[in-house]
Amino acid sequence: MSGTLSNVYTMYKYGQYCPVARAVEILGDRWTLLIVRDLLTGTRHFNELHRGLPGISKALLADRLRRLQDEGVVEKHHLSNGRQTTEYRLTQAGEELQAVIYALLNWGARWSFGEPDPEELDPILLLWWIRGRVHTECLPKERVVVEFDFHGADEGFYWLVLTADDVSVCLQHPGYETDVVVHADLAAFFQVWLGRLSYAEALRTKQISIEALPALARDFPNWFAWSAAAAAVRAEKDRLPITKNPVHIP
Repeated sequence: MSGTLSNVYTMYKYGQYCPVARAVEILGDRWTLLIVRDLLTGTRHFNELHRGLPGISKALLADRLRRLQDEGVVEKHHLSNGRQTTEYRLTQAGEELQAVIYALLNWGARWSFGEPDPEELDPILLLWWIRGRVHTECLPKERVVVEFDFHGADEGFYWLVLTADDVSVCLQHPGYETDVVVHADLAAFFQVWLGRLSYAEALRTKQISIEALPALARDFPNWFAWSAAAAAVRAEKDRLPITKNPVHIP
């Protein structure tokens, strides 16, 4: 058994006495920095992490979290709040990776963020991101149901149910009357979300259209904070200086 553990540990090692090499030994595996990214934005539970990282298996996610715990980047907490729940939280070492994630965001926005590839356009992931960036204080007092009619790289209908207390993503009609229908090219909506395309420009070019009562249609874009990466993407698109102040990334 000890030999197996030794072999597993060795495969992460570069054999270089260098702080960069040591850091990459911990953080350089596929998915690891995206797990850190999501933990930095407040994701705490295993299933939520899994849902926000389509493509990673539960077994691999569990392995990455165990390794981050072993390296002192993540702590696992067991809570008793009427039912047993488990949370993953970043340690101080993990929290200080905010600067690393922010540097990667700026670098990516400047050097590697062009038009989206079709395989990158996952509508469920997009709505999951949106769910975490809702200005609930800007919502109407009554429940609002938003239907998304996506076309382009992916065609399908999806729903957000918005209240001041909760935001739900639904893959089937939630059973409530629809208040807002969003017809959108999926690639265009991703680019609006991430700051490469303005909402006004997407409306003008009819890449997005809204069916709703005038007041709801007017207020719709104000319900969302959009991606926290959008400021850096927009700054690079407009060739403006990118702020150096850390932000939390979705």
